[in-house]
Amino acid sequence: MSLRPDQPEVFGDFADGKTAVSHRAGLSLEPAGAPDRLRISLPAGKTLIWPLEDLRRLPDQAGRDLLALSLAGDPVSRLYVADTQVRAVISKTCRNLKRRPPMENRGRLLTWAAGAVASVALIIFVLVPLMANQLAEYLPPEGEKALGDATFEQIRVALNETGFDPVKICDSPTGVAALDQMQSRLNPYADLPYPIQVHVLDHDMVNAFALPGGHIILFRGLIDAAQAPEEVAAVFAHEIGHVVGRDPTRDALRSAGSIGVLGLLFGDFAGGTVVLFLANQLINASYSQQAEADADTYAHGLMSTAELSPAALGTMFQRLKDEYGDAEGIVAHFASHPQLAARIEASMQAAQGFTETRPVLDAGQWRALQEICGREVREQKPSPPAIPGTNKK
Repeated sequence: MSLRPDQPEVFGDFADGKTAVSHRAGLSLEPAGAPDRLRISLPAGKTLIWPLEDLRRLPDQAGRDLLALSLAGDPVSRLYVADTQVRAVISKTCRNLKRRPPMENRGRLLTWAAGAVASVALIIFVLVPLMANQLAEYLPPEGEKALGDATFEQIRVALNETGFDPVKICDSPTGVAALDQMQSRLNPYADLPYPIQVHVLDHDMVNAFALPGGHIILFRGLIDAAQAPEEVAAVFAHEIGHVVGRDPTRDALRSAGSIGVLGLLFGDFAGGTVVLFLANQLINASYSQQAEADADTYAHGLMSTAELSPAALGTMFQRLKDEYGDAEGIVAHFASHPQLAARIEASMQAAQGFTETRPVLDAGQWRALQEICGREVREQKPSPPAIPGTNKK
């Protein structure tokens, strides 16, 4: 079938977009030999000519049993065709049916889009950190502790690859007693508005991090990788430095604020993805170089006061850098970070002239700490996914 004047007239329904009434319209393609336009014959002798190249099909408007057409440049007029054969002829003859209309005010839209992106970037990278820093100064100790308590359990769940139970907290009585002895020797309480709560998680990650409210988490992998208890104490002291500086609180508030903004934009606000991402952010907190330097300096002083050599922090960094310097991922990043060498050097300089030292744990206590997770000391140490105590830049 073809829409030609010499054949029976076919019909469609035309709506001008100005009134709520549609009109029955006769349809024909002209001229008969090589049609390039559609004649729409309306009641009262009114006729419209729509060039075929300007016909556009409206997507997702009429379903499968109706063809809805518009005319390029006319935003309101519509032609509806129900006859199957007529629809097939129009679809075959009009090559531009699926062409999208040109974007109007493209420059203005691009300007608005760029402004929106810049606004989000300003909020995430400037306003959120600024507000987090200010809020951390005024957040009461009770609020910090509540934030740390809630986050700790989320992190235990996030670290368990099976997804069933939280990662175990190591609680061997003799191991806990050895850890308490180390904490008492460091004696950081004068600098803190809340007591330190140290936990060892049964995970082979060579890492340690701090949470708001005085939580410090050491991983079994960190203890396995240490060659002496003083190295564990040095990393412990470094994390205490972050707690004193309230770095975990600032980072938690900054991460939560950024995730909240992104959640409002892309969905899943306060959903499971937000929780897991926040937990990951706190485990791999990216503090500033100044915060790292301040935590190192605090650790050097705390170790010296406890009659422990500040060099223990540098020796552990250096050994792991030498051992895992060619590894991929996070280890390689931190091992090659230009500031790491400076931090090792600062640790060694802090130990110059230091002569008074005594072991932080005796041999029995050290072995008890190594077996705090209820396992015998292993000969081979796990490959670490992070440099201990330096899970930040």
